[in-house]
Amino acid sequence: MTAVRSFAALRGFARAAAPLRPVVAGGEATEVIVALATMLESGLIDGAVVTGDSEAMAPLMIPELHGAIEVVPASGVHECARAAVAAIRAGRGDVLMKGHVDSTSYLRAVVDRADGLRDGDVLSNVTVAEMPSLGRLIAATDNGILPMPTLEQKRQIVRNTTALFAGLGVRPVKVAAVCATEKASDAIPATRDAEALARGGLPGFEIGGPMGYDVAVSPEAARIKGLQDMPAAGAADLLLFPTIDAANAVAKAWKFHGQAETGSIVLGARVPVLLNSRSDSAARRVNALLLAGAMLRGRAAAGSGGAKRRAALEL
Repeated sequence: MTAVRSFAALRGFARAAAPLRPVVAGGEATEVIVALATMLESGLIDGAVVTGDSEAMAPLMIPELHGAIEVVPASGVHECARAAVAAIRAGRGDVLMKGHVDSTSYLRAVVDRADGLRDGDVLSNVTVAEMPSLGRLIAATDNGILPMPTLEQKRQIVRNTTALFAGLGVRPVKVAAVCATEKASDAIPATRDAEALARGGLPGFEIGGPMGYDVAVSPEAARIKGLQDMPAAGAADLLLFPTIDAANAVAKAWKFHGQAETGSIVLGARVPVLLNSRSDSAARRVNALLLAGAMLRGRAAAGSGGAKRRAALEL
């Protein structure tokens, strides 16, 4: 498979694949309904389950969605999130999508040990971006779940992206462990973690670090600093940040200053979990769904059960 380097190319792959069926937590927002209509019109989905206040949603529904949307009545953000997770557990959808609910309530339902969607100990968020200044896809993690990941959590954050990058046809995945400096120092613990990650390695990944953001994305910067031979230098597919603050700030800078087309997805659950901002446009929600499709294709290719995603989950 040729590596997917743009959202346009990813849309092409998605249209050739079987449509998805998202379950949306909280549908009482115009941007959610517009996103679903766009997905349906594009053939990316064949319908959706939406939780929320059916009376509040009724005025938002457009003719194209009638008959394609199944509404599960739920009142309040907590009930909306729990009902959406329950629908996924019952096999009524294959992608969980955040609608008009807050992230805390949404993620609490996902990680609930009794009734959630955990597939391991570490969930992580990744934002994938395409910018005119770069000309290819690049990803940042973890920008939404773990405030200050430990070294072992960082390893799992990288592992969590395996299926996603497999679905994008990117192998090996070039990972830059981003820090404020390229010199490992006890004064900056993140540099020691980066050093350990680069030294230990992970199957399917080429990890370099510690390295600054400039070295990670610019071949010229890497050459000037004499680091052009460091793994991932100047060509990183994935930027691994030491804290949620750094990753979140960079991902938002891409959106607001880099004219980036972006999509975000939570990894490490039993199905793709879309953690978009409530202010995200319909286009960003569609991009997140495209990433979910790539992740499911990657799982299927690895024989991990993605090809049977329509079956009820055995939890």
